[in-house]
Amino acid sequence: MKLLTLLEQTGHSILNQEELGSAEITGIDANSAKIKPGCLFVAISGFERDGHDYIQDAINKGAAAVVGEKDLTDLPVPYVRVANSRDTLANLAAHFYDYPSRKHIMIGITGTNGKTTTSFMLRHILQQAGYSCALFGTVHNVINGQAYVSKNTTPDPLELQRLLAESRDDAVIMEVSSHGLSQKRLEGIEFDVGLFTNLAHEHLDYHNTIEEYFEVKQQLFSKLKQGGKAIISTHDEWGQKLAGLLKERNIQVSTFGRSPMDDLVFTSENDVHCSNFEVTENGEKFRFSMSIPGLHNIYNASMAYLTGRKIGIDSAKLIEGFRTFKGIPGRFEMYSHQKDATAVIDYAHTADAFEYILKTARDCGAKRIFHVFGFRGDRDESKRTEMMEISSRMSDCSILTFDDLNGVEQNEMIDELKAYLQSSGKEADMLMPDRTLAIQKAWELAEAGDWILVTGKGSEKYKDQYELPAGSDQETFRLLLNEKETVAT
Repeated sequence: MKLLTLLEQTGHSILNQEELGSAEITGIDANSAKIKPGCLFVAISGFERDGHDYIQDAINKGAAAVVGEKDLTDLPVPYVRVANSRDTLANLAAHFYDYPSRKHIMIGITGTNGKTTTSFMLRHILQQAGYSCALFGTVHNVINGQAYVSKNTTPDPLELQRLLAESRDDAVIMEVSSHGLSQKRLEGIEFDVGLFTNLAHEHLDYHNTIEEYFEVKQQLFSKLKQGGKAIISTHDEWGQKLAGLLKERNIQVSTFGRSPMDDLVFTSENDVHCSNFEVTENGEKFRFSMSIPGLHNIYNASMAYLTGRKIGIDSAKLIEGFRTFKGIPGRFEMYSHQKDATAVIDYAHTADAFEYILKTARDCGAKRIFHVFGFRGDRDESKRTEMMEISSRMSDCSILTFDDLNGVEQNEMIDELKAYLQSSGKEADMLMPDRTLAIQKAWELAEAGDWILVTGKGSEKYKDQYELPAGSDQETFRLLLNEKETVAT
């Protein structure tokens, strides 16, 4: 593609016009180490490094032109100055790959909790209805039926646009993170449907205030296609606020909640353990049955159902799809236990998510709840007190342990955990820094009818080394289960 063609949609100033008209661009990258002859290098001022410091390296590797934010006039290749390189990169990528989001049914899901579960549910029921579906999210990315490792909840714009261009899927379901929105990874992407699940205390080390966090989240709905639809859960004040704001902008809004004014009304939960529940749509009642428990999963399922309805799928097909849904790796993932206890791994890492998962265990008849969790190093500390309070109040024993340290010294994290443990005031609560040994302790303490909840990492791999030979919470559970079965035989 000619450089001038690529730049058509980008506000820019050309500071070095040498061979501009003849410059042929064969690729785009913001990493100088990946530049190949003919590529356009986009210099981004990052959080740790400044891409402008690597311009010469990119040129040495064959960059045909450079985009950046600084005034540079002495480069041997065309240089284009823009106001925001990060924003420009995403738009250039969309243009380079010919705006691939326009060829798919694009569904974006944002919110603090429930994005992954909702996306997996939605993909399953759409596939059951005959749609092929790509998936972008925390657990993995799936394109044309092939799963790939996911590095971020929302991929970087170059990878995202490339994968969208490669996808032959009818629909694309994407978890949309606040980081992805604020870092402009989704510029140039247009959505047919945008979903908002909820908003809770999270990422305030990055967004500063809950109000700023909300403002970023609602940016998804400025990326809707002409006639695009918004699906909003009104269970919290932020969903109610967002629904009102979007209606003022004449966006088609459909809501799910408990109010008779909602488009899909939650009527009752007949059996929270099996997630048998009832909703009302246009005056007609529908009953659902799923294998995964919890009120939060009922909410997620209802959002997925409403989305399916808004893209034209029959109610009966959607309900049947939920009946065959088996669950998600690391999301309320249940394991057996040698003493007839129940063991669960979940990604819950906010106070709101703790409350839902602990309540679910109690509603399912847990005699005692052993809750194993930790706090990530160098992350939002303002949510920790509330998380500890909820765990201590709603479980019988909280076992504080390490999550990812992220460079924080072990002794420093231990001191922090001790302080939170002391604040709980419950003698049964304990501190075990080694995550695998903490899980093992809960496993050994549990008896028939008890529940073990291990939260925070879900299906993620451990970043730190622990005593037991396991690389994730899932592997730790399987190790303990196999060891106990071996002893029993």
